[in-house]
Amino acid sequence: MTKTIIQFSILFIVLVLAQAIMFNNICLFNLAVPFFFIYFIIRLPVTLAGGWVVTLSFLAGLIVDIFANTQGMNALACTLLSVMRRPVLRLYFPREDELTNPEPSIRSLGMEVYIKYLFTMVAIYCTIIFLIEAFSFFDPIRLLLRIVCSSLLTFLLLLGLDNVMSRSR
Repeated sequence: MTKTIIQFSILFIVLVLAQAIMFNNICLFNLAVPFFFIYFIIRLPVTLAGGWVVTLSFLAGLIVDIFANTQGMNALACTLLSVMRRPVLRLYFPREDELTNPEPSIRSLGMEVYIKYLFTMVAIYCTIIFLIEAFSFFDPIRLLLRIVCSSLLTFLLLLGLDNVMSRSR
């Protein structure tokens, strides 16, 4: 248990700092922004109590907001993502008791289920964050392009990160 807490604490610090220092400054073609730090929320154990998931997600979003000066947008999006995590996982993997490892990953869910889960979570986050940022449908085509491009970029980065993390274990 203590080993898991230490691993997730290190993962939290590394991902949030990477987002604040490096990934907040990347914007491909003025459309795609990578949201690397949400991997922490996606990877939290299913057995973790809902209150802890919401609190840790809010904290991650708040820290990114402080570094990015985005006035709570990431905190709100992360909190909503943490609430959607369990229903999305149940959508693709109905029996959580059959998980070999309580942390959602390629190894524990299988490639097909994990890809669906990961893409759905990334798409939800990108949709929420860009809707909050736009706060209206001022240019719906540009909004949709930003959501799709950022979702694809973030999905590919997180899939690669999960592949590296799974191999190291």
